[in-house]
Amino acid sequence: MVKIKHVYRVLSLVVLLIWLNVSSATLSPSGVNYEVVALMAIKQDIKDPHNALYNWDYSSVDPCSWGMVTCTDGSVSALGLPGQNLSGTLSPAIGNLTNLLSITLQNNALSGPITGAIGKLRNLQTLDLSGNKFNGELPAALGDLNNLSLLRLNNNSLSGPVPESLSHLGGLTLVDLSYNNLSGPLPKISSRTFKITGNPLLCNHTSVNGCNAVYPEPLSLPPDGITGESSSGVKNRHLAIALSTSFGVVLLLILSVVFFIWRRYRKNQQIFFDVNDQYDPDVSLGHLRRFTFKELRAATDHFHVKNILGKGGFGIVYKGLLTDGTIVAVKRLKDDNNFGGEIQFQTEVETISLAVHRNLLRLSGFCSTENERILVYPYMSNGSVASRLKDHIHGKPVLDWSRRKNIALGTARGLLYLHEQSDPKIIHRDVKAANILLDEEFEAVVGDFGLAKLLDHHDSHVTTAVRGTVGHIAPEYLSTGQSSDKTDVFGFGILLLELVTGQKALDFGRTAANQKGVMLDWVKKLHQDGKLNLMVDKALKNNFDRVELEDMVQVALLCTQFNPLYRPKMSEVLRMLEGEGLVERWEVSQSIETPRFRASESFPKRYADYIEESSLVLEAMELSGPR
Repeated sequence: MVKIKHVYRVLSLVVLLIWLNVSSATLSPSGVNYEVVALMAIKQDIKDPHNALYNWDYSSVDPCSWGMVTCTDGSVSALGLPGQNLSGTLSPAIGNLTNLLSITLQNNALSGPITGAIGKLRNLQTLDLSGNKFNGELPAALGDLNNLSLLRLNNNSLSGPVPESLSHLGGLTLVDLSYNNLSGPLPKISSRTFKITGNPLLCNHTSVNGCNAVYPEPLSLPPDGITGESSSGVKNRHLAIALSTSFGVVLLLILSVVFFIWRRYRKNQQIFFDVNDQYDPDVSLGHLRRFTFKELRAATDHFHVKNILGKGGFGIVYKGLLTDGTIVAVKRLKDDNNFGGEIQFQTEVETISLAVHRNLLRLSGFCSTENERILVYPYMSNGSVASRLKDHIHGKPVLDWSRRKNIALGTARGLLYLHEQSDPKIIHRDVKAANILLDEEFEAVVGDFGLAKLLDHHDSHVTTAVRGTVGHIAPEYLSTGQSSDKTDVFGFGILLLELVTGQKALDFGRTAANQKGVMLDWVKKLHQDGKLNLMVDKALKNNFDRVELEDMVQVALLCTQFNPLYRPKMSEVLRMLEGEGLVERWEVSQSIETPRFRASESFPKRYADYIEESSLVLEAMELSGPR
């Protein structure tokens, strides 16, 4: 009997250990998080002059709170360190981050060989090591990345042959090996876009036109004498081929005309709906799922009005329920938005999907048919910042001061990634509380940035039709239509004031006595008069840190200076919100505001003046709705 009890105890202990191991998948038998160990090994082999990895701490049990690290379901899913001036080598320990979906280390100075340990990352979908100093041969283990979609290794010093193993990958949509020292024959790699320009030794061994993309090899006929045919026989055979080819061309032209007429007829029969079921929903574009229109129509109950989450200038957002039970946000783009053709739209969607950060709303999938362009995002259960500022639970605001500060920090980190770390750089153009979404933990997520203008490396500004929301649009954008990263900085400053005051950017009270007009002008006057207490959201009921609040107001006023040259960059904004450099920057701004300096400028004193004087048509646009 005692032996039986002992056996039961042993079995119970074994079951408990198995359960603990399953529930703590990232813990080693000694209780150490193996992802922390792997990340710290990566940090050890990297030289980090700007201390971008300052909060990577070996004693931490949760790397999901570290900078440049994104997690999904508690495991590290993305490692993004672009443009951080990193040098050193890439540790083989990266192969132990087995849940990685994305690695973006572009535009640094990393060197040495690309470790073959990357081949262990069987879930990896994006690998971008471009713009570094990697050398040596490409590891054959790249062919083990069966889920890989985007591979960018351009602008390095890689040499040797392109591994034959890459030809085994069937899901590639973009491969860029340009500007290296690759050589030898080129394997047949299946990818919609394949770039190898800048590899002269490689180009000499291929039949690639201009070394920019891979095309099917032309039909080659054996030289005379090899087949034993006579000269006249060869000529007759060539003539037959020429005639059959001519007939084929004529037939192709006829079929093209018939297809064109049929397509025009079909389009006229389907003015609005275009189910277009030829697309398999299981076919993906990179890590993005391609949905059928029929599937998304069913998920939203035929785009029923009861499922509308928000409306904006780009389209309407619906709540959707997929067949597997997943709740999503479905943005049906307006048909008057010019997104170009099928391939152009897919290329833009791919570019959007490359921006991966914990404070950016990640695109899950898309649908593209003859008449429809639809984007699918994760559903944000807590809606937008704007929708929660007025909400209360048991008499207390849902967004207390601690959450408001975290929202400011999270939004700053997301915009910093778009402006200074993403490739290409992206400007949002409509930063405001309604476009900052909140996940289940009330973490700030910048929504719909991908529909804004992409900022090329060589452009300091982008000129477009003015789109945005009055009260949030930067003065120079109102006056000239020119937007830049400093346009977003202005919008972020207004967002900070929304968090402090709980008011809208244009808040006209119900009575003349409460009329505030333009919030920015109102806040500036109160700050100048030292009446900070009058601008603070009454819902906070004095439950806030006064020093932190004063700092936030000062940062907001620095961000909303009328001259964009005086506004800080988002990297500087983030540091000031974290308590570094604000005092010095504020003192400089006060010297700029003196009459001696202002006399040399033609900027109006009030933001309201810009609104009144603007001759541009303003389109109020809410790029994101609550999700």
